[in-house]
Order: sequence, then C-alpha cells, then structure tokens
Amino acid sequence: MPNLDSKIQVIFDELKKISAHISQLLKDSGSEYLESSNSSGDAQLAVDVLADTYIEKQLLALECIAGVCSEEKAEIIGKNGILDSKSLLMTSPLGGEGKLYIAYDPLDGSSLMDSNLALGSIFGIYENSFSAQNLIAASYVVYGPRIEIIFATKNALFYQKQTSKQEYINLTPPKLGQKGKLNAPGGTQKHWSKTHKDFIDSLFASGYRLRYSGGMVPDLHQILIKGGGLFSYPATQDAPNGKLRKLFEVFPMSFIYEQAGGEAIDGAGRILDLACDSLHQSTPCFLGSKEEINALKQAYKEER
Repeated sequence: MPNLDSKIQVIFDELKKISAHISQLLKDSGSEYLESSNSSGDAQLAVDVLADTYIEKQLLALECIAGVCSEEKAEIIGKNGILDSKSLLMTSPLGGEGKLYIAYDPLDGSSLMDSNLALGSIFGIYENSFSAQNLIAASYVVYGPRIEIIFATKNALFYQKQTSKQEYINLTPPKLGQKGKLNAPGGTQKHWSKTHKDFIDSLFASGYRLRYSGGMVPDLHQILIKGGGLFSYPATQDAPNGKLRKLFEVFPMSFIYEQAGGEAIDGAGRILDLACDSLHQSTPCFLGSKEEINALKQAYKEER
C-alpha cells in the first residue's frame, strides 16, 4: 500500500479495529428496537446505539481527531463536550488549523438485521469543517460473510478484507466501468415522480438487473465490485429532499465513487459541490457509472 499521510494512516488503522469490533457486536446482538429514535426520526435498534457509542469513544481517543458527529446524535461531540455546529458547518479554507473531524453512520441498513442481510458503516473525514469541499478521505465497511473495507483519499483507493486469521489483506482496488448493468432504485415507488419512474423503467427495458437490498453500503458496494450501474434515491412526494443524509452517507460515498471512476449527482449538479446547512440535512442522490449518470442528467434536464 502506498504511504499515506500519518494522520490518515492512523485513522485507517483505527477503522479496521472498529470494524472488527462492530462485526462481532452484530454477531452477539439481537435486532430489538428501542423506544427512542435518532435525530432524523428513524427508529433505533439497541445495536445502533452500542455501535455509535463505541465508534465515538474510539475516534475521539485519537489525538488527530478534534470532533465527531453521528447519524444517531443531534450534536457534534468534541473531546471535552458539545461543539458549535453552526461554525463547523461553514466552509472554511483548507490550510487553516488542519483539525480533523469525522462524520459517520455507525450502522447503515440496520433495519435489515432481522433478515440477516449485509450491513455497513460509513465514515467521512473532513478538515477544518464539515463541508463537502473539505472532505479529504472517506471509507465504508461491509459486514457480510467477511468484513470488507473501501478507503479513499484524494489520490488513491484502497480495498481490504479480513481473513479467517483476523488480519486484513490488500485487494486490487475496484473501478467502475463506463457503463454497467445493475440498477438499485430506492424510495417508495408510488411516491416517485413520473420522470424518475420513466427513467428507471427505461433501464429495466434495456436489460438492467434489479439489485436493491435497502442498505446503501451493500448496494453501492455490489455496483462497485461488479463494475458499474446506478444507485438512486430521488426526491419523492413523501421525502422531497431525499432521505439520505449528506454528511454521514451521501458525501462520503460520493467521494469514494468519484475516486473509483464514477460520478455522483443530486439530479442536476455534482453532489460534492453542494452546501450543507444542518447536520442531518438530506439530498436526492444518484451514484454510478458515467453513462448511467449522463442518461439520468438528460432525463431530468428534459423535465425542467
């Protein structure tokens, strides 16, 4: 593996330790829901809270991390308590204090746990503030038959899996082709716009295969490993701003897809050019190979 910046290497190494712990936590935990919900209004499983608490503790113990925010909490947490969300959401220029912050989704797709499908974790590493322009690295973990990790910086993509000996070995980093054959459309279909429904139908009519589990990480991982396709979560009647959160899910996964040769848009423009006005702000999102994204741009352009 090429040499990484020392701080980024420390974080990458810690994420591997965290992923091993979370994987075991999933094996040892049930799928019981709590009476509480997270800051986005989603029902919480007990394992969501356990994973969130563990990740927060481990990341804040790193000297290079100034603060973290989680899909499960309403505030940014620093080493000594709650930090000012308003100031940390402002776009500040790189080359400032160089403080690192991490936004994470501790368990993506946790509602799939009772059906024993793959789950994931997502991490975005930001410098100086939580803005897409200051995202300097991102990672996701897949908890399936084995643990697999994708880690991206602005210059490289890394792919590792855990062996039976609890060691991580390097795999060839995956790349998206210009065009794929997988289609993972999210959102309740009856709430789709006619434009989106017609576009998705056109993909199926041309031979695309449906691959949608309800988990962002496993679905995007499958598209990436299989070499191409489209993941979409559009604006819908019941979620006009989309459902997936920018900081914890959409920005990090978009960063990874761009490093893998793909594109990520909100239906009109590049996702990583978007502002983020609140910690849990959501956005429509479309991630995939270049041909699918170009076709979607054209379909949505004709709608406007």
